[in-house]
Amino acid sequence: MRKAIVIMALAASVCLLGGCDFFRQLAGRPTSQDIEAKRLQIEREAEEHQRQLDSLQIVQKQVSDSLATLDSLRNDNETLISTKQLGTSGKYNLPYRYYVMIGSFGYPENAQRQAAKAEKAGYPATMIPFKNGFTSVAICPSNSLSEVYASLKKLRSEAFCPLDAWILNNE
Repeated sequence: MRKAIVIMALAASVCLLGGCDFFRQLAGRPTSQDIEAKRLQIEREAEEHQRQLDSLQIVQKQVSDSLATLDSLRNDNETLISTKQLGTSGKYNLPYRYYVMIGSFGYPENAQRQAAKAEKAGYPATMIPFKNGFTSVAICPSNSLSEVYASLKKLRSEAFCPLDAWILNNE
């Protein structure tokens, strides 16, 4: 009988005093609210970590694709020239990193004629005045080396595209 009274008193105190959290708090242990907050924090940190891993995988894929494309360019004896190799002070103020260059001319009128041929074939052209006085005609801009290389290969079949077309790396 005495055990039953103690159990009933304990059950009543649990119900009246708020359950196990009361005893956890008395013992200096985390309450259910603390545990839930920690669980949510761990979930958020895990999601952020997964986002970082996903981002890293995307970058690794881009690097891998770029290396494979560079190997293909090298094997096909294609020309990839950076603005640094042109003897300029670095990057031109262009919106994209890569361009297919279909001509470089000492006279801007010749560059305009080449640009008109490209635009007539459906390729918007960008005129790039280099610091050495030449004006180049650029088409198929991209921030992806793989994309611009695919464009160069496709352009080889176009009548307006010269055999010595090359890729500009505006780095």
